[in-house]
Amino acid sequence: MVAILLVLLLAVILFGAGFAWDVLWWFAVAVLVIWLLGFFFTGPAAGGGRSRWYRW
Repeated sequence: MVAILLVLLLAVILFGAGFAWDVLWWFAVAVLVIWLLGFFFTGPAAGGGRSRWYRW
């Protein structure tokens, strides 16, 4: 009985981790696309130099 519960618990944990991993991959792809769009579509800076779309 304990072995069955452990296997079920392991299955639930692995299913949850797999779902979270898939969601994180899609989130990473979305961030990459937004970063590339911001990199390519920034306008020139007011001072004449190349502007950065981020503020670091």
